Order: sequence, then structure tokens, then C-alpha cells
Amino acid sequence: MNIIVLAKQVPDTRNVGKDAMREDGTVNRTALPAIFNPEDLNALEQALRIKDQYPDTTISVLTMGPFRAADVIREALYRGADRGYLLTDRAFAGADTLATSYALAMAIRHIGMPDLILSGRQAIDGDTAQVGPQVAHKLGLPTVTYAEELEEINAKEVIVRRRLEHGVERVKASLPLLITVNGSSAPCRPRNAKALQKYKYAMVPNELGEASEMQRALFEARPYLQIAELSAADVKAELEQCGLLGSPTKVKTIENVVFQAKEARHYEANDEGISSLIVELIANHTIG
Repeated sequence: MNIIVLAKQVPDTRNVGKDAMREDGTVNRTALPAIFNPEDLNALEQALRIKDQYPDTTISVLTMGPFRAADVIREALYRGADRGYLLTDRAFAGADTLATSYALAMAIRHIGMPDLILSGRQAIDGDTAQVGPQVAHKLGLPTVTYAEELEEINAKEVIVRRRLEHGVERVKASLPLLITVNGSSAPCRPRNAKALQKYKYAMVPNELGEASEMQRALFEARPYLQIAELSAADVKAELEQCGLLGSPTKVKTIENVVFQAKEARHYEANDEGISSLIVELIANHTIG
């Protein structure tokens, strides 16, 4: 089975400060630590579980971003992925969900259509949950969202357990397919020591300038260390549909909001206290 996992390097939103956004409404990624988008790690784990079941499965990780986004691919390789593709070009800068999904769809067509595409439900820097379904639409694929577990899979179809707001749903869908995975899914396994040793010098070509002589020699001698680097021209993307040019979403204003509790109430940890809390939450329409 051939699987592509869509992953994103995102700013750590736990450390958002006044410099987190630029005046044009785009994220100032240099002002925040970069991490592997959490729900994309959940998606990677589902792919790795399929590989556990079918060892001849190939997992490719595709990410879009600057050269430092190759860190996401290396992290996926350390955990069991087989190869990676970095979609990087100045033309992609400032992309909203529409432009991002267009670029990713063009890259997938360039790489070759897989049996299955997995992605996190949403990224923590945008929280739109739009990119996965938009990629599927552009590729003409069906979509299953809010996946918590891929219960059964074979060469033709998959049974997916979905976690919804008011319960659980089991869906059978035919392959090829795109699935977005919830954060309530199983967490991704840790790095594998052997994979870490194997891929620790994996790089994209543009990182070679800062590499040592030894690293450059290994890069040339061992093809599995060569992370593919794709530009807009490589994937035959139309520039007017990429980056800011292809992004109809514009940020009008940015405002820092600090939440302050005006009052606090204490309820006893017993049946009477819980009943009082529920009555109040229903009365003010927080629930019910």
C-alpha cells in the first residue's frame, strides 16, 4: 500500500506573544518555536499501524514550508516513515487554505496518486480544518473526517471509526481516499533508535550549504538521505493560485485578547456540588 501523510510545521501556539503576527495578517513564524503539528502526528501513527499490518507499505510525508520545515520530515522518518517531500518556494509564502490545498494537490499529482492520504484534522496555527477536505476535492477523492481509528483496511476499502460531538460513527469507504485524523486518536509512537541513526543526516539539497564534508559525502552516497525538494515549477503550479496571490482570505485586523476571570465559584466534590453546578450551567445556557 502507498500512503501519503500530509504534515505541517507550525508555530507553538502555547507561546504566542505580541510579535506572533505581522502587520499584513500573516504569521511571524520566526518569532515562535516550530513544532510538528500535533494532529498530523496522530495521522502518522495511523499510517504506521497500517505498515505494521502490511510491511510492504510505503509511507511518504509531504509538507509545505521553508527549508527548516524539513525538520518535520526528519521527525517522521525517525518514527517509521520511508521518505519525504518538501514543497518549498517563495511563491507559496502567505498561502491561505485554498492556496495551500492547491499546492499540496499539485504536489501529490506530481509524486503520484497514493492508495490513501492521511492528515491531521486541523493545524493549531489556523484551526480551520479545511486543508484536508480541500485537497481531496481538488484531487477528486472522497473524504472521511474526524477519524479516530482505522479499524480495518485492505486493498479496496477501509472501515473508519469517527469521533463526533455526540457520539461515534463507523464508516466504510473505498480507496483511494483522504482521511483527516482527530487528536483523540492514538498518539504517535516515539522515535525508533535504529531509524534515528539511519536518517539523522537526511537533508534537502538546500541544506547542504551548512553541512559538513562528511554529511555531504553521505548525502551523495546514500539516496535514502536525500529528502526531495519540490518547487512551484516542479509541480507545474500556476503562480496566480499560489501564496498571497491565490489567497482570497485576508486578515483585516489583529487584536491581542487577554482573558481575565471576574469571579470564581467553588463547588464541593460531591453529588450535591455537581448537581448545583449542572443546574447553574443549564440556567445560563452554557449547556442544554
